[in-house]
Amino acid sequence: MIPKTFIIDVDGTLSCEYFVYSDKGKKYKLFGPDDSDALKILNKYLNIYFVSADKRGFKISEKRVLDMGFKIFLVDKNIKRLEWLKKNYEIKNLIYMGDSFTDIPVFQSVNYSITTNNSFYLCKKFVNYSTRHSSGSRSLAEACEHILKKFFKKSLLDHL
Repeated sequence: MIPKTFIIDVDGTLSCEYFVYSDKGKKYKLFGPDDSDALKILNKYLNIYFVSADKRGFKISEKRVLDMGFKIFLVDKNIKRLEWLKKNYEIKNLIYMGDSFTDIPVFQSVNYSITTNNSFYLCKKFVNYSTRHSSGSRSLAEACEHILKKFFKKSLLDHL
């Protein structure tokens, strides 16, 4: 089955795994190169959305995602991510990318699952694909290339 939607958990995939704090609180998140361009290509084939449970850093993530031209949803940690996805999407038509042990129930339920090289070690046991790149360092661009090849027999290079 060819998936229709790609859902990405922002923190630890699009952004690096670290939060930068000052005495005023969470101030910055680090995002890497190439991910935006790769997502724009993949968006020709799939609907792409982002999720985050990070209330304190949501405005930072939202700014980055909106700048790329995509939508992001705040899914509170008190709401189980899998239940939220089932309520809003056809779960068997989803590709999901995350990096936390809390994503494992989602990895086990969706059509296809992806994690980053530097994700929590247990994640790699439950996903279909683990990137060679780390979060915030082109792992999302790599995931886009992988999805294009696997499901659409295309490459990012085909779009240059």
